[in-house]
Amino acid sequence: MSDSLEHSFVKQLRENQNIIHKICRLYTNDDDAHKDLFQEITIQLWKAFPKFRGDSKFSTWAYRVALNTAITLYRKTKRSINTVEFEGRQHFLNDVEYDYEEEEKLKLMYKAVYQLNDIEKALIFMYLEDKDYHEISETLGISEVNARVKMNRIKGKLKKILNPLGI
Repeated sequence: MSDSLEHSFVKQLRENQNIIHKICRLYTNDDDAHKDLFQEITIQLWKAFPKFRGDSKFSTWAYRVALNTAITLYRKTKRSINTVEFEGRQHFLNDVEYDYEEEEKLKLMYKAVYQLNDIEKALIFMYLEDKDYHEISETLGISEVNARVKMNRIKGKLKKILNPLGI
């Protein structure tokens, strides 16, 4: 691959790495699994990057690849993430520490979200990221109407989980 393609990928990944961290947080329970999943998503993004045509925003495309990777690995290994070698190439990404203190404030919400199925997790994640239903439907490959209906059901499910007595 050309250096310009590599530089473009690294630039886009730097600008959008928080998306990947948040997806990793959603599908993992500890730092090691988080780092492994982040690495695997990065590898999958790198492998797929030459096919990225720019028909959608990089962030939308990255959401799709990252969510598909997380869901596939989650289903295959039930939270035991295997990684592949990154072809020995050195990429100049800074290892940015993820701010778990900020995430602690959402601990109860994450606990509730962990009880959702994989598609529901992806949908609620994008909703909480302020993605509109058009982008959610495009990323998940469902209709906007289906995304809205699913979102309303998920909200009800989360309310029951977070307030089981209905008080």
